[in-house]
Amino acid sequence: MTGHDGLRLLIVDDHDMSRSLLHAIIGRSPNARLRGARTSDATSLAAARAAIVAEPFDVVLLDVHLPDGSGLDLLGDLNGLPHRRPVVIALTGGVLPHQRAAALDAGCDAFLDKPFLADDLVSLLDKLAPN
Repeated sequence: MTGHDGLRLLIVDDHDMSRSLLHAIIGRSPNARLRGARTSDATSLAAARAAIVAEPFDVVLLDVHLPDGSGLDLLGDLNGLPHRRPVVIALTGGVLPHQRAAALDAGCDAFLDKPFLADDLVSLLDKLAPN
């Protein structure tokens, strides 16, 4: 984890480059609250499940295609948490319109197609992250 106070983000993605890019976007954001966010990484569905049980997060940046299953399967786990449900932003590439709709229907708060613009992610985080 990095940062000390404020926003807590979980980055769920099995690709090192994708996680590095997300860290860079967050770390260079013009929004001080995002720059100071505490971030944790999970590289699989199992690791994401363990992380959300162990610690409350404000936002989950969720890759849909993970080596051990669909990231969307994590959404069902969020309903039984003893703490507030995090905002979930799905990030994935190569999706069809019905897959995007399925992600939103499953409980994602937003969806960004990879590749996405850094400004689009920052704007979503500004808009959706709880205060």
